[in-house]
Amino acid sequence: MSRPVGFVALLLVATSFESVFGQTKPRARDLGVPFDGTPGPLNAITDVPGVEVGHATIISGRGPLVVGKGPVRTGVTAILPRGKTSGDPVMAGWFTLNGNGEMTGTTWIEESGFLGGPVMITNTHSVGVVHDAVIEWLVQHRFDFDWSLPVVAETWDGSLNDINGFHVTKQHAFSALDSANGGAVAEGNVGGGTGMICHQWKGGIGTASRRFSIEDKRYTLGVLVQCNYGTRRLLRIAGVPVGAEIPDQTPCLDTTGPVTEGERPARCATGPGPSGMEPEETGSIIVVVATDAPLLPHQLKRVAKRVTLGIGKMGGLGGNSSGDIFVAFSTANPPNVTFIPNEGINAVFEATVQATEESIVNALVAAETMRGANDLKVTALPHDRLRVVLGTYNRLVK
Repeated sequence: MSRPVGFVALLLVATSFESVFGQTKPRARDLGVPFDGTPGPLNAITDVPGVEVGHATIISGRGPLVVGKGPVRTGVTAILPRGKTSGDPVMAGWFTLNGNGEMTGTTWIEESGFLGGPVMITNTHSVGVVHDAVIEWLVQHRFDFDWSLPVVAETWDGSLNDINGFHVTKQHAFSALDSANGGAVAEGNVGGGTGMICHQWKGGIGTASRRFSIEDKRYTLGVLVQCNYGTRRLLRIAGVPVGAEIPDQTPCLDTTGPVTEGERPARCATGPGPSGMEPEETGSIIVVVATDAPLLPHQLKRVAKRVTLGIGKMGGLGGNSSGDIFVAFSTANPPNVTFIPNEGINAVFEATVQATEESIVNALVAAETMRGANDLKVTALPHDRLRVVLGTYNRLVK
């Protein structure tokens, strides 16, 4: 039975509230996970001045999947490079590790070197409605443009969500945009990340930042991920083979009813040991990189490519059916164009790799166990067991 419409509305308000007043859940560093580099004060993409993030989260219903009715586990995330009040474009570049996915607007980014408007992330079958909503939102807010090619990216949440029920509406996209702010960023089961699965744990939204210096000037780089990729056995955190050490609690059917022949997930186990089947590398990850370092479009494309190294450190392969698409932008330039010479760009590359890795871990740590369509249960990464494994390998810092 689906929950009433009012319940969904309350969830939207709650998500906005959390994003304004900050995280209440522990993050990876709080659990003692070691990372390289120096984060900004929020350790989030919003450490880059001017960047704002908002979410709209849609959760309703439980039990068997009824297309058009639910269960619903999805949403929309908005990243605004210069906030809600400025339509000035930013220099940008993009890159795809594996292309079984979508990020609209990238053809013009490649051609012009500019990103105008927000970056939106949602589920695979809601790209169109969010794309249309962005244009309408820009018109309503009287942004000055003759035409718009919004950047909307996706990952697939059809295991937990009624993805063919088309539950994301323009109003959800408007809510994500209108609630965007420059404070702490809600992570885990929020926005576009609501129904995502990462390394067979519950995944979702994660973020991190780094501060660095080039020629005695201080800069900030932030990353936000929608994490929906990977197999368990390959997962590494802080260099530790966490996936091999915690092989159980894989996605399973949380029901006492019969399991249909041929269904991939196993019925949830009551004792220790693997409870599901190990799939091939599947899923996707969307990564948004923001920085106030002055970089030209071709340099930002180089930055976007370095995201792959952060994913690789986590055990991602960019598998055949995965959609791994990244965009990087700089808020530094207009009205005066300057840039860091290529000889000084290694610090930006290093910050990108570090912040990507930590963003993925933050998504895993923040996500909570979820039951979705057809009673599929996806378990959250267990914090206590993560600490034990890190301690066993002498990688726990607190």
